[in-house]
Amino acid sequence: MKKQGTEEKRSLEVAEAARELDWLRPSFVSKLFMGVVDESLVFPFPEQPKEDRKAGDKIIEELQSFLAEHLDADLVDREAEIPEAVLDGLKARGLYGIKIPTEYGGLGLSQVNYNRIIQLIASHCASTAVLLSAHQSIGVPQPLKMFGSDEQKQKYLPRLAAGALSAFALTEPEVGSDPARMTTCAVPTEDGEAYLITGRKLWISNGPTAELLIVMARTNDPSEKKPEITAFIVETDTPGFSTEHRCDFMGLRGIQNGLIRFDQMRVPKENILVGLGEGLKLALRTLNTGRLTLPAACAGAMKQAMAMALPWSRERAQWGQPIGYHEAVSSKIARSAADIFAVESLTWLTSAMADAGETDIRLEAAMAKLFCSEALWRTADEMLQVRGGRGYETAQSLAGRGEAPMPMERLLRDARINLIIEGSSEIMHLFIAREALDPHMKIAGASATSDKMNLAGAAKFYATWYPKLWLPSFERADAVPSQLSGHLRYLRRATRRLARDLFHMMMMHRKGLQKRQLLLARLVDSGAELFAMAAVLSRAASPSAPRGSQQVAELFCRQARRRLCELHRKLYCNDDRAAYRIARAVVEGQHPWLEEGILSTWKSSEPS
Repeated sequence: MKKQGTEEKRSLEVAEAARELDWLRPSFVSKLFMGVVDESLVFPFPEQPKEDRKAGDKIIEELQSFLAEHLDADLVDREAEIPEAVLDGLKARGLYGIKIPTEYGGLGLSQVNYNRIIQLIASHCASTAVLLSAHQSIGVPQPLKMFGSDEQKQKYLPRLAAGALSAFALTEPEVGSDPARMTTCAVPTEDGEAYLITGRKLWISNGPTAELLIVMARTNDPSEKKPEITAFIVETDTPGFSTEHRCDFMGLRGIQNGLIRFDQMRVPKENILVGLGEGLKLALRTLNTGRLTLPAACAGAMKQAMAMALPWSRERAQWGQPIGYHEAVSSKIARSAADIFAVESLTWLTSAMADAGETDIRLEAAMAKLFCSEALWRTADEMLQVRGGRGYETAQSLAGRGEAPMPMERLLRDARINLIIEGSSEIMHLFIAREALDPHMKIAGASATSDKMNLAGAAKFYATWYPKLWLPSFERADAVPSQLSGHLRYLRRATRRLARDLFHMMMMHRKGLQKRQLLLARLVDSGAELFAMAAVLSRAASPSAPRGSQQVAELFCRQARRRLCELHRKLYCNDDRAAYRIARAVVEGQHPWLEEGILSTWKSSEPS
């Protein structure tokens, strides 16, 4: 009887965990991994309110003229500097405070309008777009708006809106995505009125020139296993702050990014954001917002790449017709057009979700960042290929011999970083996979007495849930035009297949699944394709969709379905283990011939 009572209690715990998944996390992507397409979260496609759009139109129209007249993006790339006159012009137009509320001197614009501005700037000069994004997407304004006290907002937001540049200092020379290894420390002063920060931060965009920083530092003993990470607002004119080195990159050459040092830098305790030990929560929320900006920047660059490739595809004739009419080239143009439509669909969908504030969009932001940055790299690469040697030649060289100075090679160099910043593609795969597995961990873990998954207590949930994933769906597809209805029905089927695949991988690999990173990546990529399909179908069904959207959406869905089939096949048939064995052998030096016959002068300066 006692055993029976325990099992009933466990079943109730599992049922409660399942209810939490449905009601406490209204996330479209989270539900995808549970086999549910919650169409109410994406249909109809969100339309920007007229007044909001008018506010954005006015700024964008003036900004276009300013950028065209005053910002020479190729000069910025060559001289690795954004001119002060340009920065002053951005400040004068209020663009250092795009989302800062008007009561603090900002423009108070929506996320949609913010991303429209970033898309425009990124299409012309990626360095300038990064400066503005690093300042207000992940710099001081965003976390201050979200977590700051009234006193902190009154003190800093007007200053930021007026043009005080800011940055976000998290990464360290020896620490990337593992905050447990953070070495920057903040130690309280004897009087308890301040903290002394000591440490170094690397790859801090705007860091060398910022007036204000958000700095993450440990506030407990470094010897303790679990770090207590706290966020501080830091003024860089305080003694103890210095820039050790400005970094130089293959792209984004105009940004100020560097290695910065804190040497017993005194920061008042009033400058702690949220509270002691709350820094990681703040960082995750802030990075989540920053990821919403990247899709807009990607869309701007992709459109620019297309705009540079299309004239050449029409003008250059080979074998009696323009190269754009040859299948080898037209396939690249079609794929890129479909990807651009998908990237913009994800951009405006996630931006509207952020403005509405009704859903948990951690996964949506991460998924959009992952999909859009990968799509940008494909498009930049393929559009450069369409232009051939002219795509590889610099704009300055093209102008020097009388051709239009199209900066295709600069665009390619600038595009590459998007697969790394705000969480690399590999980190995004792991983050999203962890979140996708979390509902199952809650259900199975609700009855677990150890770290082992115990399915006994979750049997009632899975006995109902799993069979439903095999049932056909007879729901109507009226939300989209008839041309696209088959793709919406496929989206529902493929979502249930994704949930089955995730469950099968859990059962096959148990705790070992967390180490099967390639399997997890395929599941996440499948989710990304499904999310993109949903956004594309929703936008194509919108009355305000661009002309020809249904045809482009139809092509994207066809191509996404083929990619989904391949991802599904590779879950069960792959070379992962063989590749891992070879990689281990290479890393351990068992194949020295891989490094023979070359000259590596850099090895003389390699740290021992």
